[in-house]
Amino acid sequence: MRDFTLPGAGQANEAAALALYRARCSYYDWQLAPYEALRRAAVERLGLQPGQVVLDIGCGSGMSLDLLQQAVGPEGRVIAIDQSPEMLAQARQRVEQAGWKQVELVCSPVQQASLPAAADAALFHFTHDILQTPAALDHVLSHLAPGASLAVCGLKWAPPLYGMLNPLVWWNAVQSVTTLAGLDMPWAGLVLRGARLTVEPVCGGALYLASGRMP
Repeated sequence: MRDFTLPGAGQANEAAALALYRARCSYYDWQLAPYEALRRAAVERLGLQPGQVVLDIGCGSGMSLDLLQQAVGPEGRVIAIDQSPEMLAQARQRVEQAGWKQVELVCSPVQQASLPAAADAALFHFTHDILQTPAALDHVLSHLAPGASLAVCGLKWAPPLYGMLNPLVWWNAVQSVTTLAGLDMPWAGLVLRGARLTVEPVCGGALYLASGRMP
C-alpha cells in the first residue's frame, strides 16, 4: 500500500486535524451522509440499554447523537467528545434544538477529555486518527466498565481482490485523516489492548464495521 501512503504518515497530527476539520465543518454532514447505514449498524451493534452511559468518541457535528440518546433514554447519558470547536458548535446546536438533556459535549483531545469512571459503551465512527493515537485509546479504555461494548467503523484498505477500490479509499482518506498508518487494520490498537472484536467487511472491504466487548 506504499503507493497510497502520504509522505511522513505516522501517528495522527493534532494541529493538522484541527485545521482539517475546521475546513470541513461546512460540508461535513453531507460528506458523511452516504455512510448513514453504517452509522446505524454500528450503534445497533452496541446493544445499548436504557439508563446506560455511552461515549461518542470523535463525535464531529453530532450525527450519531440522536441514535445514541434514543437508545439510552432519558435516564442514560451520552458523552460526546471532539477536539474541534467548530464541529462541536454544530453538535451543540443539534442538542439545544432537540432539547436532549442527557447529552454532554466535551471539547477536548480525546486523550485529555474528562470522562465518566465506567462507561458502558463506546462508539468510534470514522475516527481513524483517534484509533492511531495510543494515548487516546488508553484513556478511553481506562474509563470503560468491564465488559463494555464497542463499535468501530470507517475506511480501510481493500483486500487484493478489490484493490481497484483503493484509489477511492485514498481519496476519501486524505480529506479526513492526518495519517494513513494502520489503514489495513484500523481497529488493531483496540485488539492489542484486549478488545474482543468481530470485523465485518463492507463494500468489498473498503469499509469495515468492528464490534464486540472489552474483557
